[in-house]
Amino acid sequence: MAVILQVDFPSQGPFGEAMSQAYQTLAESINLETGMIWKIWTENSDTQEAGGIYLFDYQENAEKYLKMHTARLTSFGVKNIRGKIFQINSVLSDINQANFLK
Repeated sequence: MAVILQVDFPSQGPFGEAMSQAYQTLAESINLETGMIWKIWTENSDTQEAGGIYLFDYQENAEKYLKMHTARLTSFGVKNIRGKIFQINSVLSDINQANFLK
């Protein structure tokens, strides 16, 4: 069953277009991760935070990715990384146009 992975962490940037350019190769590599269906990149320059919302096919793949991603961010000096995995209520989500679950 598909799950949502939410990750966020403190970030001093880059944000916006600079972020798009700086992380394009990383974004492309994330498409190769086992079980990853999609990712929404998140950023807030006002609160100095970044992260992402991911849809994975199974919880095990989300857990594996979170472990790897946390280690990667830590190696870059990022601290206070928050990662949460959520099961999806597909009945209610479908009411709110979450067609991706079909």
